[in-house]
Amino acid sequence: MLKLEARARPSRLISWMSPVFAVLLTALCGAILFALLGKDPLAGLAVFFLEPLKDLHGWSEVGVKVAPLLMISAGLAICFRANVFNIGAEGQLVCGAIAGGAVGLYFDNGSGGGPLMITVVLMAGMLGGMAWAAITAFLRDRFNASEILVSLMLVYVAQLLLSYLVQGVFKDPDGFNFPQSRMFSEGFLLPIVMEGTRLHLGIVLALIAALAAWLFLSKSYAGFRLQTGGMAPRAALYAGFSSRKALWTSLMICGALSGLAGVCEVLGPIGQLTPSVSPGYGFAAIIVAYVGRLNPIGVIFSSFIMALFYIGGELSQSRLGIPNAITGVFQGILLFSLLACDVLINYKLRWDSSSLHARLAGSK
Repeated sequence: MLKLEARARPSRLISWMSPVFAVLLTALCGAILFALLGKDPLAGLAVFFLEPLKDLHGWSEVGVKVAPLLMISAGLAICFRANVFNIGAEGQLVCGAIAGGAVGLYFDNGSGGGPLMITVVLMAGMLGGMAWAAITAFLRDRFNASEILVSLMLVYVAQLLLSYLVQGVFKDPDGFNFPQSRMFSEGFLLPIVMEGTRLHLGIVLALIAALAAWLFLSKSYAGFRLQTGGMAPRAALYAGFSSRKALWTSLMICGALSGLAGVCEVLGPIGQLTPSVSPGYGFAAIIVAYVGRLNPIGVIFSSFIMALFYIGGELSQSRLGIPNAITGVFQGILLFSLLACDVLINYKLRWDSSSLHARLAGSK
């Protein structure tokens, strides 16, 4: 029978190439999926991977998706490197959108705005995400509650809170009873960085966030303490580092970046508060973080791939008549492909005939 046997010395180069192999394997599985759906596999892959990048407009739309994914995954990379499994970035994004949107709606009288007010709204969004992440940090710190379960359940609380607000106090009185806030005026919207497209300042903030996260983890003593406190609490305690501080620091950073992603969506492509400000960026960013090897620079590459999945999925629906679940399917295939590649990099398959003979002899 087949057994997994640990490799004595896994290749470091191949380990870093694992995400590339996973993307290629995802493309192969995608071709098979298109064939099973009765579509030309090559044409399907072309629509999914190449069509979004055929012109400047397509690149800009991918950039619009990259911005929130990159912000959140950079924060998640810090959390996961600290051994804090924050699964609730989606809820922190939503609360960032609520907090930033509330401040924006309060100050937006149709004639104000500008860089200062945009900065205030962005800061409010970051504080909203941090406040939501603080609930998870407090429950884990005070009662040792699982941050996985707590952060995940808080996602649905945040979504219900947003739905309640846009159907109540935030509802646009001139919106024909639709559950949405009024549109933000021009002075409160993020500046466009590429004329004629929707690509906004959020992409710049996302790249800055990724660079800052990399510098924090790789070049700072505080980042070293955070990773040590999370991965080896006993060693950290002996060295005088605090695992408790690692918990709070990582969750606050991730909450701030997730909240920033949410408020950037509200002030960017959406332009208002709606019942859904995210198609699942917070969950997709978990895959992005691991495909990027929990490295804030690596997640720039993986967030681009994931953004391509979103745009490619939308084009596959409109051009090929593929069900709208195609994006989630490709995301799942990518995750399983990465896990499979990682297993085969660290382990090798070996045929163990002795175990088979022993099992057969025992059954007689």
